[in-house]
Amino acid sequence: QAQLVESGGGLVQAGGSLRLSCAASGRTFSRYAMGWFRQAPGKTREYVASITWSDGNTYYAESVKGRFTISRNSAKTTVYLQMNNLNPEDTAVYYCAIAPMTTRSYDHWGQGAQVTVSS
Repeated sequence: QAQLVESGGGLVQAGGSLRLSCAASGRTFSRYAMGWFRQAPGKTREYVASITWSDGNTYYAESVKGRFTISRNSAKTTVYLQMNNLNPEDTAVYYCAIAPMTTRSYDHWGQGAQVTVSS
């Protein structure tokens, strides 16, 4: 199983921006998609954004459309989540995940990156 490492989290004031990065190490495998999820304290994990690997199509939760952008580098080695116009409701631990082609299910997860947005 690949090891996913998120970076770029931190503390930001409302209206500010952060960019999260996700890098994979270890064995490689065919990917259906990579995505970002988040989990706030006391709440269940929720979907944020994803990018399908074959065509680079992007998808977003309604709550982040127009504010967040998921992307990958040209070498397809790193996935990013650009987060603009952050608000306190975006405070959560953000997880990067891979959905392998074999399952199309997000079953490879990183350890998470804390994003805290202050008012």
